[in-house]
Amino acid sequence: MIEAHATARFVRTSAQKAGLVMDLIRGRDVNHALATLKFARKGVARDIEKVLRSAIANAQNKEGFGGDVDRLFIASCYANQGPSQKRIRPAPMGRAFRVVKRTTHLTVRVAERPAPVSVSAPADKPKGSRPKRAGAAPRSAGAAPKKKSETRATRATA
Repeated sequence: MIEAHATARFVRTSAQKAGLVMDLIRGRDVNHALATLKFARKGVARDIEKVLRSAIANAQNKEGFGGDVDRLFIASCYANQGPSQKRIRPAPMGRAFRVVKRTTHLTVRVAERPAPVSVSAPADKPKGSRPKRAGAAPRSAGAAPKKKSETRATRATA
């Protein structure tokens, strides 16, 4: 099983915003993830798409790769917080407000799914049979359902 990863460092967005997009693609196959990122309405999705394409290329260049990109899936992806730039913004009456320009490190790890193993169905199980209900007493076909205990209406009249 091949694993590869790619990292983009110092991307100008917050780790929290990038994490929202990462949650959309975590655990999906790479083709489905690329389609999701293409239509995501967040600006950081373009940066994550670049990192994902880089991770796919890294997996293809690894020794022992099977050659089928369709078998790759996103094993893990996360956004770590990078260094923040602190800037000063003038405020009224001689004061100053601090502006924090955050950065993040995006990491995407892809892995190859194991080859599917064909398993035949057991021959001793008859087709169309349903399992018995657990804990249920058998009822005959014509038996009436059990009666409910007294209701609020009968209690109010009594």
